[in-house]
Amino acid sequence: MDFILQPWPWYIAGPLITFVMFLLFFFGKKFGVSSNLETICAIGGAGNLVDFFKFDWKKNTWNLLFIVGTIVGGFISYQYLTPNETVAISSQTIQNLSDLGFQNAGVQYLPDEIFSIETMFSLKGFIILIGAGILVGFGSRYAGGCTSGHAIVGLSNFELPSLISVIGFFIGGLIMTWLLLPLIF
Repeated sequence: MDFILQPWPWYIAGPLITFVMFLLFFFGKKFGVSSNLETICAIGGAGNLVDFFKFDWKKNTWNLLFIVGTIVGGFISYQYLTPNETVAISSQTIQNLSDLGFQNAGVQYLPDEIFSIETMFSLKGFIILIGAGILVGFGSRYAGGCTSGHAIVGLSNFELPSLISVIGFFIGGLIMTWLLLPLIF
């Protein structure tokens, strides 16, 4: 049981991801969370409004199982496989987050300053979550995929657009961390 409760080392997790990617490539499937969002929009009838969503979504139902598995797996791992311990981040990061007003930095995974019910229904929290959702949705559509799709699938296929997208993700993350986050909080 200890093996499941501990983070897996790269030499186990890496080959497992490689094996899954090989299977997806072999069977001609595309992988990524944003492709599931396209499928959900097509199921909801978005193809009646936008031609982009006019496709046979039934061919992508296997990918919807990925999302269901992600949700179920996340719930199981959080409820049953996560020991009661603090988040393992550096003391300097905890101090920096505390300086920005995150009082439970290093103690909980989802800070109340962003994810509590009270914060989500405040004007600032609502604007942050809606704005972030729009930016992520627009960004993944504009980039032709999300971080998992480009960083795992695109880079493993040696696709130049994926390399450019991943570089952009890192630049965006640095800008958010060092410039925008201190302004927002």
